[in-house]
Amino acid sequence: MQQHIKIYFALLTLILTGTSACKKAQVSVDDAEEIVSPTTGTRSQFTLDSIFLYAKQVYLWNDALPSYAVFNPRQKYGAISSDITAFRKELFDISQLKINVTTGLPYELPVYFENPKYSNLQVGRSIPGSIAGIGNSSTAVTSKIVATGNTPVAYLALASFPSLNSSKVALDLAFAELAVSNPKAIVIDLRSNGGGYLETAEYIANLIVPSSLNGKVMYSEVFNAAMQNGTVPILKYQPYLDANGKTAIYNGRNATMADVDYSVAGNTYTFNKKGNLQSIQSVYVIVSAKTASASEMLISCLKPYFDVKLIGEKTYGKPVGFFGINIDQYSVYLSSFLIKNAHGWSDYFRGMEPEVMVKGEDHPVLGDPDELCLNAALSLINGTKKLTASKLATTDKIANVKADLLQVNNIESVMLENRLRLRK
Repeated sequence: MQQHIKIYFALLTLILTGTSACKKAQVSVDDAEEIVSPTTGTRSQFTLDSIFLYAKQVYLWNDALPSYAVFNPRQKYGAISSDITAFRKELFDISQLKINVTTGLPYELPVYFENPKYSNLQVGRSIPGSIAGIGNSSTAVTSKIVATGNTPVAYLALASFPSLNSSKVALDLAFAELAVSNPKAIVIDLRSNGGGYLETAEYIANLIVPSSLNGKVMYSEVFNAAMQNGTVPILKYQPYLDANGKTAIYNGRNATMADVDYSVAGNTYTFNKKGNLQSIQSVYVIVSAKTASASEMLISCLKPYFDVKLIGEKTYGKPVGFFGINIDQYSVYLSSFLIKNAHGWSDYFRGMEPEVMVKGEDHPVLGDPDELCLNAALSLINGTKKLTASKLATTDKIANVKADLLQVNNIESVMLENRLRLRK
């Protein structure tokens, strides 16, 4: 009979260094949460163990996970001939355990065959200490003042949120030009924006808001209770690197991800006004099924402070974030935190519904007042259009197809930014 010992997690020290030995390294039994798992096995078996045991402590909805013995990853997935298929199948099954009581469906209801909506696993190792986001690296900003009657309206189209270093100059210039007209309303076109760097989305929010919001809560990243309390000893096997990608020192030793501050207070971001635009009172956002992640965060964080109206199609729905966990030669991205605005709102798992449903053109002329979505926004602003409960001729099925395509692209376009900070 295979020997078992009561341990928190004998993380695969040998596996992490790339060897295929069949015995685990001994780990202290003094860790906060102890889990029974085998101490011998193959490289693939240890990886199956690791995926579950990390999820047991790090996953946002870890309360839905059974014990290791009940889940029994080796028995469930050991017969699958392809390792990567087995690992992704295990992650998918984990992601389907937590049910959203509002919908009766999993929070990570797949939008593509057996692919969780948020969590994913990739070949290759991630940068420790980095938050993963979705998007592309291009800087594409279209801005102009559009007149509706005698009212100047700011228009801003953002194709993505690339790194702030690469986009700050263009953003500052765009907002400086918009500020000259003192517009009271702004139309933000995010219909093709799948997200990107949260730091850039925050900067844009700070360009929009007045200085009177300085110090007010923008949003918070909320981890599970064990993460907040610092009782996630499994993360001591994940090194923490500083913003320059160098080994960080904490209390005289190399820092690990277990040393990170996962408290709500330590992960709450506040407004800090940028630029000269002070006049915005209402916000109109053009959205689609491609609008996701950091784009939705931008919308959410403005809602408590502005009259925000959405025009277009329902957004993707991604109020969660994650960081990479390195297991052998793989990076595992487990949904790890909720993104909540100042009112504590994060319930847009199935997307944000627009107030005005419009099926926009596939290749719109950005900033054209006659373009369907922008025209609808301008009509709301000048009062010639009223909000109605009108529905699109398209169906949810069509919208879901778009979301499927987005998710397939997401898996291949993870962006990393160093945001996690060590406890003080």
